[in-house]
Amino acid sequence: MTVDLGVLWLATPELAADLAPSSTQLLWINDVYGFAVASLLVLSGNLGDRYGHRRLLLSGVSAFVLASVTAAYAPGPGVLIAARAILGAAGAAILPATLSLISHMFTDPAGRARAIALWVTALSSGIAVGPVASGVLLEHFWWGSVFLAAVPVMALVLAVTPVLVPRQVNAEARRLDWVGAPLLLLTVLPLVYAIKSLGEHGPVPGVFAALAAGLAFGVAFLRRQRRVAAPLLDVRLFGDRTFTAALVLMFLGLAAMNGVEYLLPQYLQTVTGASPLKAGLLMVVPAAGLAVGSQLTPVLTRRIRPALVIAAGAALAGTAFAVMAALPADGSGAVPAIGAATAMMVGLAPITVLGTGIASAAAPPGKNGQATSVGQTAYELGLAFGIAATGSLMASVYRRQVHAGAPADAPADAVSQAADNLGGGLSITERLPGELGQSMAAAVRTAFTSGLHAAAIVSSALSAALIVFVLLLLKRVAPTGTPQPAGSETTRQAPAVRETVGHAMQPHR
Repeated sequence: MTVDLGVLWLATPELAADLAPSSTQLLWINDVYGFAVASLLVLSGNLGDRYGHRRLLLSGVSAFVLASVTAAYAPGPGVLIAARAILGAAGAAILPATLSLISHMFTDPAGRARAIALWVTALSSGIAVGPVASGVLLEHFWWGSVFLAAVPVMALVLAVTPVLVPRQVNAEARRLDWVGAPLLLLTVLPLVYAIKSLGEHGPVPGVFAALAAGLAFGVAFLRRQRRVAAPLLDVRLFGDRTFTAALVLMFLGLAAMNGVEYLLPQYLQTVTGASPLKAGLLMVVPAAGLAVGSQLTPVLTRRIRPALVIAAGAALAGTAFAVMAALPADGSGAVPAIGAATAMMVGLAPITVLGTGIASAAAPPGKNGQATSVGQTAYELGLAFGIAATGSLMASVYRRQVHAGAPADAPADAVSQAADNLGGGLSITERLPGELGQSMAAAVRTAFTSGLHAAAIVSSALSAALIVFVLLLLKRVAPTGTPQPAGSETTRQAPAVRETVGHAMQPHR
């Protein structure tokens, strides 16, 4: 499934040139997946508990296959956005179902830990394989072929799951809150729309209306969760400062990472002139940096407090963002871009490894599963928010700079088309003759780089906020190798954190 997550980034220039989406549509194409996952994770976990996680897995895989084929042959941006949303819904079903089935099938703690480690390894491998597979496909086929890469694997899962995976029946499954579920969606979606519209259109009345609607539905959702006997989300969890802090930190860290990560493959192709295959191979290096940082994290946290490890990593990531904010608008930027991206991945790896474990460990007994689900929701929402917030800013800066830097004798319609086609602007300039086309192409490259600079500055600010929050709010979490006095707050936290960092690394989008 994770192979499918990164392939779109390399396909964006060709996709944008073919379908000609607006800047807003292109942002939706990129991040609607993450928002769908974040919005539906809690609901999917409840559905799995009630109707069986094997059934949920098969349903999610089936929807994933159908949506992948639809995305591959999408005739326009609207169809592609809808297909990506369905892919996100399918992913929200697959992730909790697989983890729950592993817990059900492996009752021995050691065997379960090995199974989870293999699960995480498979997810992490997909992150590295995705760009390479995408590059190879784009060298020989059209942009839609990248969505078909996961179809054979998913078809195999459909074939073997009924044979190899036992049915899971939960006799104590709670009744699903069918009123709370739509309230949760009606809380998230207007807020997403407001974020995206703010970057595209500025503070127009529709933005404030969407914010008001999201907040109103959010209040209604929280009030209902306090009243019902079997809530989708036990809001009392947020009364624990460590739990809430872990969620905030995951949100900030993943928003900072994804705010620029999805732009780098486009920068490599649009600005430095790298082919899709070369860009894909280069992006393997930052993926390796994530793996290295994730392996170092459990070693460091045995003797050093997690807050210090996360803060040091965020400082390294902030330095990387500063480098990205100064990347050149020519072919010389590939090496510093990849170097900075690798440092960013190493620096933000600790929060991706430790966040969910800290949140789960802070939850009271019997609430660890729900805490993990909420943690993954914060994780996914941070990833998608990074694209929405910095992507909206990127689109705004890009559009303004294209108009400002375009040659005076360039046709107005060509300038407008290039300004409204983030990621595909160069294809517009190819229609212009000689030096005029070259000058317009230089303006597009400069505008894209300026937008990337703005996104990097925002991500740097998020990293700085991450440092402040982690040092203030997680200072009580002890190193995982330090024995704690009986009854202390960290006695309850350390074992769960240790198990998490020893066996798992959350995947990124």
